[in-house]
Amino acid sequence: MDKETEKFKNTSEAAVAGVKSIVECCIKSGTVKRLIYTASVVAASPLKQDGKGLKDRLDESCWTPKDVTFPYSNEALMGYANSKTESEKELLSYNSDIEIVSLVCGLVGGETLLSSIPESMGVLISQATKNKRRYSTLRFLEELLGKVPILHIEDACDAHIFCLEKPSVKGRFLCASAYLSSADIASHCQKLFPDIEIPDEFVENLGRDIFWDSSKLKEIGFEYKFDVKTLLEDSINCGMRLGDFSMS
Repeated sequence: MDKETEKFKNTSEAAVAGVKSIVECCIKSGTVKRLIYTASVVAASPLKQDGKGLKDRLDESCWTPKDVTFPYSNEALMGYANSKTESEKELLSYNSDIEIVSLVCGLVGGETLLSSIPESMGVLISQATKNKRRYSTLRFLEELLGKVPILHIEDACDAHIFCLEKPSVKGRFLCASAYLSSADIASHCQKLFPDIEIPDEFVENLGRDIFWDSSKLKEIGFEYKFDVKTLLEDSINCGMRLGDFSMS
């Protein structure tokens, strides 16, 4: 372990230090007007502070509580969620010194230029690929967030460009084009690709009554171009192209 690593007691502390260094460099330069940060929905859980139950809606006021446990959580996933939560809070504390835009992105799918499927997309289509490890992550997101916010990679890129080009904008914006249960994701996949069999062990219908209550990004003029059908079609076709699963 090198000296830089030894400076931090955990990943959250390291993530906060990294964000702080970047934003302070931007401020010090005197030429950077706006910092656009790619945040994650794992920092926006509607879990109640004691971890017992969920609020009835998910919006920009939601922050993931620390030190809570729930089904499918583990040390690595909670370490990631805590790191993203603490670093985003640190970043937004500088909003009076520089325009800070935090785009809190959902689970990203679509296409890729990579030679292997990105982990986010792999999690999104894990029921179709019958990947137990990735499905556990999908269920972790559902337990953390009530349902799963999803987003096409092209919409994610366009949202960043939109916030870059807008004359003045700052604050926290949830960024997802749909908010689905994992059971709904499985249902859409099977309708789009009837030849794909999804075993019962990869479908858990929770019947959870929770709502997506964020429209801030749309209110400032952003429009999503990709619906659920296109997002899942593109993701599964990409997985097929890259050999992530075989048709049964």
